[in-house]
Amino acid sequence: MTKTDFSADVVVYVGRFQPFHLGHLALLKHALSVAPRVVLVIGSAHQARSPKNPFTWRERAEMVRLALDEADRARIDFLPMRDHYDQARWVAAVQAGVKALAGPSASVALVGHFKDATSDYLKAFAGWSVVPMARFTDADGTALRDALFGAAPRSIEATLAALIEHAPVSTLDFLRAWVALPHFAELAEEWRVMQLYKEAWACAPYPPVFVTVDAVVRCRGRVLLVRRAHAPGKGLWAVPGGFVDPRETVYQSAVRELKEETGLDLLESTMRHALTAVAVFDHPDRSQRGRTITHAHCFDLGDRDLPEVAGADDALTAEWIPVSELTALEDRFHDDHFHMLDHFLGLTAR
Repeated sequence: MTKTDFSADVVVYVGRFQPFHLGHLALLKHALSVAPRVVLVIGSAHQARSPKNPFTWRERAEMVRLALDEADRARIDFLPMRDHYDQARWVAAVQAGVKALAGPSASVALVGHFKDATSDYLKAFAGWSVVPMARFTDADGTALRDALFGAAPRSIEATLAALIEHAPVSTLDFLRAWVALPHFAELAEEWRVMQLYKEAWACAPYPPVFVTVDAVVRCRGRVLLVRRAHAPGKGLWAVPGGFVDPRETVYQSAVRELKEETGLDLLESTMRHALTAVAVFDHPDRSQRGRTITHAHCFDLGDRDLPEVAGADDALTAEWIPVSELTALEDRFHDDHFHMLDHFLGLTAR
């Protein structure tokens, strides 16, 4: 498609760019060819670092800038966007963000290619045209991250050199500097743990689907959180929870996991009375472990004195954190646990 085939005031390009590779660059160049301005929506913008999301949104924006000349850099606006794990809410947030940047009267188009079911979001933007583009290269973010984290320390340079056909030279230079930072070793170790975890299930006759439970407990304007003791998400904040026991209901498992990880041990009648809501979180990408469906139980203990708690089992610590402080901790939460809290407690604007 050329400039004469299509025109718009603004073209929107959505991606995670973990990391920015040649496929991304080709789509971005195409977007720049059909509109004077491009809004680059950077997904998973406020997630904690993990093997799946190792780079902050600002680091990803810098990778993009480094791959462009000065004139093209000046034509791009960056729009960091949290995932929400709710397509309707995410689409509304993207459209509101683009409108704020481009103006209410700007004509808007969306550029992308239809890869698989994960590309269905391209059809969800009412009023926006879609500018399709065929896949330009076999470059794949997952494969690039696996190559990076799977490399032996002494072979990092050779690994990066071998990726020259998949990522811009500027991205590879960025990665050379980035791997020297302390968090690279931590993420590489977590990547190895997750590889072993997935290998343990590789012999299953079907892709496994895990069922878990979580407990959101509120009391006196605070919420009960744990710091994870082990990978995945070692050291990150999380809602207490775990896997469903084969002989328990999801409610029984939620109360058991809550007690095991935090020591919270209240009367059965108290917990039943405090239960205010149950919600299922089943987005396919919500957990690093793989397809994991959790049943989150929300308990409100009112204004009673805060019960004593202490981290145990899979929890390094257990603490009562003020609800007013949770938004500032968004990028320190494991998986989608911040979004779970947002669902029950209304932490972000809707």
